[in-house]
Formats: sequence, C-alpha cells, structure tokens
Amino acid sequence: MVVLLVSLALTVVAAPAAFAYPLPGKVTGDVGVHDPTVVKRPDGSYLVAHTGNGIALKTSTDRTAFRNAGAAFPNGTSWANPYTNNSRNLWAPDLSYRDGQYYLYYSASTFGSNRSAIFLATSPSGNSGTWTHRGLVLESRTSDNFNAIDPDLAVDDQGRWWLSFGSFWSGIKMIALDPATGLRADSTVRSIAGRNGGAIEAPNIVKRGNYYYLFVSFDQCCQGAASTYRVMVGRSTSVTGPYADRNGTALTSGGGTEILAGQGSVHGTGHQDVLADSDSDVLFYHYYADNGASLLGINLLAIDSAGWPYLH
Repeated sequence: MVVLLVSLALTVVAAPAAFAYPLPGKVTGDVGVHDPTVVKRPDGSYLVAHTGNGIALKTSTDRTAFRNAGAAFPNGTSWANPYTNNSRNLWAPDLSYRDGQYYLYYSASTFGSNRSAIFLATSPSGNSGTWTHRGLVLESRTSDNFNAIDPDLAVDDQGRWWLSFGSFWSGIKMIALDPATGLRADSTVRSIAGRNGGAIEAPNIVKRGNYYYLFVSFDQCCQGAASTYRVMVGRSTSVTGPYADRNGTALTSGGGTEILAGQGSVHGTGHQDVLADSDSDVLFYHYYADNGASLLGINLLAIDSAGWPYLH
C-alpha cells in the first residue's frame, strides 16, 4: 500500500545529494533527548518521554518547538532501585494513549548488565507527577539469555497486547500482556529478532496495510559522536513473526533492511519510535552531534510501492 504523506508542521532540512538519507527535520527548544517515545494527545499536542532521572518529559504543540515538562516520577522510583544501584536514571520508555489513559513502560538497569526490569505506570493526563506505579512487568537476571529493557507495546488486529523488548544478549523478545492490567499474561518468551549475539535493540512494532513492521536499532549506542547506531526494519503478516527483511532474510538470522544511518554531522541514529500523525507517519529517534550531544531527530516516514518503509 502506497501512502501519500504531506508535511504540515515539520520542516525537513534538505539533504545534499551525497547523503543517503534525509537529515533530521527542524526542531527547536529543548531537544536534548535519548531514547525518545511520543504520543499525540487528544488536544493535538505532543508528549515525549525519554531516558532520564524519573523518566524525562517534553511537550510540543506543533511537532517542531519542544519544551521541558519535568519528569514522570519527580519523587523517585524506590521499586526500581534494586536494578539501578539506587540511581534515579530510568531508561528507554514507551508511551501510548488508549481509552483515555496514558501507559508508560520503562526500563531499570545498569550499563552492560542484564540484571534488568521493565515496569508499567499509568496516568490520566501524562503530566509530571501524575503517574501511578502499576507493577513489575518482567525482569531478567544474569543467568537469563535476554535483557529486559527497551519495551514497546503493540496491539494486534485482534486486540491482543504484546510487549517486545531486548538489548544485545540473544536478541529481541516478545511476551503477551493482559489488556485488563497491562501486565504479563503468561510465561512464554518468544524470539523475534537476533544477530547471534551481536548488537540489536530498541524494537518498535507498527501495523500498516497487511504487514506488521518491526523497527530495530543495530550496532553501538551511547558513545557520542563515535556511535554507530542505525535503524533497520523487517516485516511480517503476524505480530509475533516471523519477520524478514527486503531480501527475505529472517530477522532472527541477522536480517534487517537499513532505513537510516549516521552521515555527516549526524551520528548514531537510533532508538526509533513511529508516530501515526494526522498528516503523516513520523519517525522520532535520537542522534549525536559532533560534540557528542544526544538530540531529537524527526523525519517523515512513508511506504513504497513494494511495501517497505523509507524516510523523506
């Protein structure tokens, strides 16, 4: 299915012909982010959550100018302390808005460890200090072959809830959730993507046309301008897979079609989140500037005639 997309609020900076991908679109204000996720609110404004103390929040009325909106948990998250060594820094949130309520899945861990946990909170407004802790969704221990960080909620055509997650170790996993609680529904852990122990993380699943698209980040994050993060995608007719790339290679066997990578002064593009907006699908992600600052990247996303995503 070809989707014709027109930008209303986002000014996209034209990329020189030598660049393989468009440069990040114009954003202003408070745009320092890492691991962004976004929802559009009922009033038409945007709420962004990202890695930070107590999960950092930002808002925008036009998808261009952003401002600081505090933290989801300004008073801390004592329940996460065993996984963070008492740090308030929480990682890689996933925001969604369903049936008048905001859902926030987020990660607690320390760098390089798979002693990790994913928690759920809900809020009637999404604003700082209004989030209610709903409990532990999943944890991983050092004896496990997966890492319980980078959550992403997907709801399939049958209304079933699924949480994909994962960073390094044996790859991207998926569990079923109970829609009534948002918590884990059973003990099954499915594998949906992997690179034989290589660097893969940050899943994001969306349904467009006949396909579920699984976006992931390959290679190295969190090294400033030396980061090599890049955005890859595969697709499947089932939310649980199997996912394959444009060449037919299974994502469980290292497959993935690249749709965005670093270029010029844009380094380490990744930890992507697709927003279905009124004018277009939009990809939110972070990238690093030459000075190592982690910044918000936004580009429009379309599907080509063969059913594959691309940025423009």
